[in-house]
Amino acid sequence: MPKHIALIEDEAAIRENYKAFLESQGYLISCYASRPEALAGLEQQMPDMAVIDIGLQDEIEGGFDLCRELRQKSPQLPILFLTARDSETDAVSGLRLGADDYITKDIGLPHLSARITALFRRLDAMRNPGQAPDCLRRNELELDMDRFHASWQRQPLDLTLTEFWIVHALAQRPGHVKSRDQLMDAAKVYLDQNTVTSHIKRIRKKFTKLDPTFDAIQTMYGAGYRWHTPNGN
Repeated sequence: MPKHIALIEDEAAIRENYKAFLESQGYLISCYASRPEALAGLEQQMPDMAVIDIGLQDEIEGGFDLCRELRQKSPQLPILFLTARDSETDAVSGLRLGADDYITKDIGLPHLSARITALFRRLDAMRNPGQAPDCLRRNELELDMDRFHASWQRQPLDLTLTEFWIVHALAQRPGHVKSRDQLMDAAKVYLDQNTVTSHIKRIRKKFTKLDPTFDAIQTMYGAGYRWHTPNGN
């Protein structure tokens, strides 16, 4: 069955261009021109991925609001921002809201296809871990690789796809420093250094919401990050 992508873009010509291209790549595409229209449609059926523009009709930041609403409905849904807005501030804002990737419309269609494919591969790899352990435990952290479920102190931890991979990469080898480049590789998608930093901040915030004393993710200045446990396990 083809993967189902929801494309939320308010400019009809651009929307139809992306739709035609992605359908030629074998995807099933549902198109929406506004945030309310998208919410109504996705209430009926959640897609396998959402590709969202930021400005939607009269809502200058409607895409950001939509991302926030979709994250509340489905923490694991892959979300990709595809927008003309290329400022670092917008990119960081989108990622902090839980998007898995942020790309600008000046990229070519083959590049867009590659980024979408990368997100789906990460999701498929998480659902089909092969020889990897079914569950990774590090003290009070549990990562269920089959169900793509994370918990801390037995409390559910709602991580996005990118966040789950980053936490897994760090917790897999406690005490070992992972550079930003290594975390990009673990996430299986291109992320610049500022983007990695934004993800780490968001991950820490989710942990500390459950446990104000959380300090397992340590910054090693000039080197990267590591997962620290008192007994090294």
